[in-house]
Amino acid sequence: MYLPEAAISVIKIFAIGTFSFLFSFLITPFLLSVLYKYKFWRKEVRDKAIDGGDVTFFKKFHSEGEANIPRGGGVLIWLVPLCLIFFFYLLSRFTDIWWLEKLNFLSRSQTWLPLFALVSASLLGLADDVLQVFGKGKYIGGGLSLKKRIILIAVIGLIGALWFYFRLDWNTIHIPGIGDLQIGALYIPLFILIMMAVYSGGVIDGLDGLAGGSFALIFGAFAGISLFLGYIDIAAFCAAILGSLLAFLWFNVPPAKFYMSETGTMGLCATLTVIAFLTDSVLVLPIIGLLLMVESGSVIIQLLSKKFRRKKVFLASPIHLHYEAKGWPHYMITMRFWIIGAVAAIVGITIRLFG
Repeated sequence: MYLPEAAISVIKIFAIGTFSFLFSFLITPFLLSVLYKYKFWRKEVRDKAIDGGDVTFFKKFHSEGEANIPRGGGVLIWLVPLCLIFFFYLLSRFTDIWWLEKLNFLSRSQTWLPLFALVSASLLGLADDVLQVFGKGKYIGGGLSLKKRIILIAVIGLIGALWFYFRLDWNTIHIPGIGDLQIGALYIPLFILIMMAVYSGGVIDGLDGLAGGSFALIFGAFAGISLFLGYIDIAAFCAAILGSLLAFLWFNVPPAKFYMSETGTMGLCATLTVIAFLTDSVLVLPIIGLLLMVESGSVIIQLLSKKFRRKKVFLASPIHLHYEAKGWPHYMITMRFWIIGAVAAIVGITIRLFG
């Protein structure tokens, strides 16, 4: 039976996503047992904001019930794609079955960089989670200080930027409907700044199901963009992450069995930046990742207002805490954010594919 190449590509992407979901779903009970066995949660709930101020509303809604729910659920999100990408690579090397060979999505031109970003940033986040649970640190609740996190994320961004600029010879930004804009060496600082900006959106990991659903929409959007642009391995990589996110979400919706924490958000944010650049979709990233931008933006606005105006703009920040303080139920905030994220993803895809 003859199948056109386009159909094979779509089947590959859907199959990878399905395998990722099933594998993640099956191993989650084991991961949960390990996290609960070693009591992988914060022993104390934070009582200070980033600027050192009080967190009245946060303590009111989050002090109880979170103390015995483990962190580290993000391990699922990066470990499964990592295992799958090498499993199908090895399978393609040691089999002559054509359709098994097609499932390989490890390629130097498309998935090496996203895989490096995912694993390196996720391991950094895992180290921070371990320190927050078992050690002491200067940052809220222990762990790496905010300054160290930013520096380390910037280092990962620098490595990616240098690789894009010098090894891949990329120095343009695509403007949808217009064309490519040459920016020369400015490509390097732009890459680093965007990676740090996307990372700041990791504050969205604050309500049951919120981060998992939001990132699932974002990576689903980039899977679609990659498919339409012909980056099949990137699309399959996004589908692998999407599958693991959906399995994570199954156990993270209220009441959450575990939280994504830094090992999830750091890896996802770094990977998202790399994929946006690889698919020439940097200018639509703020649209597709609208929820991340709004969440981090609300924190910045709150900090600046408190510093210069001596008063708050929001009852609490990030903005999902503001609505929580206003009395919105958790599930209402999460689902409405999902709706906004879905609409933003559709708009972003449409703009990127225009021209």
